[in-house]
Amino acid sequence: MQTISHVYDSYGQASAVVKDLESAGIPSTDISMIANKYVSQRYADVNDASATSAGAGIGAGIGGAAGLLAGLGLMAIPGLGPVVAAGWLASTAVGAVAGGAAGAGVGGIVDAIKDSGVPEEHAHVYAETIRRGGTMVTARVADSQIAAANAIFARHEPIDYGARATEYRKGGWTRFDPKADPYRPNQTEIDRIRSRGYLDAA
Repeated sequence: MQTISHVYDSYGQASAVVKDLESAGIPSTDISMIANKYVSQRYADVNDASATSAGAGIGAGIGGAAGLLAGLGLMAIPGLGPVVAAGWLASTAVGAVAGGAAGAGVGGIVDAIKDSGVPEEHAHVYAETIRRGGTMVTARVADSQIAAANAIFARHEPIDYGARATEYRKGGWTRFDPKADPYRPNQTEIDRIRSRGYLDAA
């Protein structure tokens, strides 16, 4: 079993990855998605994801015929604010926050990504990309499906970690800060997040 994680600039790309992974026989229970709330018209204007709503909807559709995307719900992660998420990694992030992992100054999302097997440097860039409007897809894949899964992830053009890290650092960024204010994309960014040749989020 291997865990594979990639981040995409648009929800459309990420949702296509999820659908293709499920079509390839990877169970919905082994797939997770975490996205900036602005990917969704339903949640774009929601500014409060309190502790009582954290995790709401996560996993609601997992294991059912509708697949992972049907289980997307709103939750709160420090440094990201409200996000749209579903699956095991999202639940892990919520658990890390509830368990006090954020007290170390790293944050539940970075710890959850690291625990899934992503190097810490990548985890910080991935978390920051989600904060700025990206969508992360993570899948636990059987050894016999690794090549097929990697091909699916690559086909939908994930971000290049090195290039993105360089871009962020040119602007003075050093690492993901769970205490930072949630990022609010402008309309042009929101249009990019939602489209790029794919169907819009619900």
